[in-house]
Amino acid sequence: MAGDPFTACEETVRKHDPDRYFAALFAPEQQRRHLFGLYALYYELAHVLTAARQPMIADIRFAWWRETIEGARAGKPREHVVAQALAETLAEHPLSQALFDTLIEGWALSREPFATTAEIEANADARVGSLMRLAASVLGAEVELRDAAIAYALAGRHEESFDTDALARTHYEAARKIKLPKAVLPAVMPASLVPLYLKRPDPSLWRKQIAYLGVAFCGHL
Repeated sequence: MAGDPFTACEETVRKHDPDRYFAALFAPEQQRRHLFGLYALYYELAHVLTAARQPMIADIRFAWWRETIEGARAGKPREHVVAQALAETLAEHPLSQALFDTLIEGWALSREPFATTAEIEANADARVGSLMRLAASVLGAEVELRDAAIAYALAGRHEESFDTDALARTHYEAARKIKLPKAVLPAVMPASLVPLYLKRPDPSLWRKQIAYLGVAFCGHL
């Protein structure tokens, strides 16, 4: 495959996931590209639900991504830029297969209606929390990320019959009490945007950048 797969992943993240794109810029250059690979995978999984109109087609695509990650781990990536990038990432970082499985399963289950707030929180942690943990592993840090992940996943994203903003606010306040290793900050930074998303669904870029600089300066959300 011609070209650098990480460059293609970076462009995907820059275009479709600016919150994580700008957070990744705070990571060391050597690790940054691996974050872009993970975040491009996240975009592809999220895109399955918007691109596949039939549940069976979505299930096939999720299964394809499971097999793609297995192939990348084995050093036999498919001809897809994300697969190529993940092969290099997994060769350098022994990332948990269970986290990848939980990430994919979280997106697959997100199609179903949730009956309780516990189900909403569990799914948010499966999708966003698994990604944050994978990113933290690339950055070489271990820290409790559940509250930060749930807060970011739910803020401003309303579920019928549930006050997800209240849930997001509760988890955000809990996440702020956790001292974060400096190395993990780029993985967790998007959670610093929770107060902005609680005020409006499309906060300005400069406000987001100020929030990120505050995390980088203070070392916590």
